Formats: sequence, C-alpha cells, structure tokens
Amino acid sequence: MSATAQKSAPLPDDIRAMKGGTPIVSLTAYTTPMAQMMDEHCDFVLVGDSVGMVLHGLPSTLGVTMEMMILHGQAVARGLSRAMMVVDMPFGSYEESPAQAFRNAAKLMAETGAAAVKLEGGRHMAETINVLVARGVPVMAHIGLTPQSINTLGGYKVQGRGAAAEALVADARAVDEAGAFSVVLEKVPATLADEITAGISIPTIGIGASVGCDGQILVVDDMLGLFTAFKPKFVKRYGNLGEDGEAAIAAYAGEVRSRRFPAPEHVFSDKAPKA
Repeated sequence: MSATAQKSAPLPDDIRAMKGGTPIVSLTAYTTPMAQMMDEHCDFVLVGDSVGMVLHGLPSTLGVTMEMMILHGQAVARGLSRAMMVVDMPFGSYEESPAQAFRNAAKLMAETGAAAVKLEGGRHMAETINVLVARGVPVMAHIGLTPQSINTLGGYKVQGRGAAAEALVADARAVDEAGAFSVVLEKVPATLADEITAGISIPTIGIGASVGCDGQILVVDDMLGLFTAFKPKFVKRYGNLGEDGEAAIAAYAGEVRSRRFPAPEHVFSDKAPKA
C-alpha cells in the first residue's frame, strides 16, 4: 500500500481503543452530500433517528421507522469512505426482546453496510446488548436523556441529578459489562459524566455532557444552523446556513419576479457553438 493510499474506515474495536486518547469526533448525517463533507473529519458518523425531526418534520423521534433508517443509512453510506457508520435502531424495533433486536439489527446492518447499531437504554437493555454482541452485532449504547423515552422521562430534561446519579452510573457499568463498544451520554451533568468516563472501560461520547468525555457528537443540522426550531443549551452553532439559505432563496425569488433571472449568460442561443 502506498503512502498516499486512502485510510480505511475504523471498526468498532478501533473506536473502543480510542478510550482516553485523542477525543473521538462524530456528527449525525442523513444524506450523501452531508456525509461526504464530514467523511474526512469524523471518526464515526451516526445516522440518527433525529432524522425524523430534522428532515421529516416529526414532533419527536418516536415516529421514525426501520424503512426510514435504512433509506437514510444507504444514502449516508454512499458518501463515506473513511469514517465508520453507525445506524440508530428506531423506537419499537428492539425493546420487545433480544430476538426482535437481533432480527432488526441484522436487517439494518445488511441493508445499509453499517459497522454497528446504536440503541437506547441502560441496565434494562444489558441482556439485549449482550445477545447482539455475542451474535456479531457491535452496539453503541445511549444513556442519560434517551429521546425515545421522553414520554416517561417527562420531556427533554437533564438526567442524573441528585439521587438519580447512582442509577445512571449503574446504567453505564451495565452497558460496558454487556459488551457495548462505546456509550453516548446525553444531557448529563458534567461532573457525573466525568465520573462515568473514568469508571468504565469503553469510550463515552458526550452530547450535552462534559468536555472530559472521550468524544463528542452533535446533530449536524443543529451545529450548522440548518435546524432552528429550537436550540438546546449544549449546541454550539458553527454556521448559520439556515439564515444564509433563506436569504439566498429570497434573492432568487426577487430576481425571478423582476425578470433579472435568468440573465443572458444563463440561457441558450439558437445557434450551435463553433467547433
């Protein structure tokens, strides 16, 4: 292999081995062009069920289907050559039993080419994680604020404050022991996120957690300013593409109505170009 050969995508064990090292970089992606933009910069890309809210206008992630995750997973896969792809398991596709979870995880991986799946839940999902991993399905866990459970959590609230901290630590240890190769910590107090990071053997991926986590993830449309319905405290906007896009559309509409577009350079003459 030449020195200029393209670096191959990492595997779940490579992500696990990044524990305590250079912070792991991740973003969500739902389309081929967006995946292409982040491929050189991310260690892994998550096809998140947040696609339901970001691209489909759903009020939460609960209405996302397997078909939607497969479709967007296939699109993202076409844009990646370096970053590893993880696909979210949607609500209702894994909670019933480990057998159901394996059936749907296998389908997601087979039809999208994903290297791993992500599912929400701590101690109560440990058996399912163990079964999946034993059968060849790498699992990224997700604890803290789990968006698929907002109806039982009482909304998008910080998790793990006060007496609830001990339970979240137990969740983290359970998914670690069950064989997950990493765990997302969402909307968790920073000191607790640091405690969890230090106390388990797998990388923690923070979103609204702590700079001390082993890595970070954001919804790409949030950080680019494309999704503006609301802005969580933990989101830093690295761009304002939503505002830029709306301004560009307004300029286009104005030029069409004033007949400034298309201009002569945008139309074709009735004469063939000279050879």
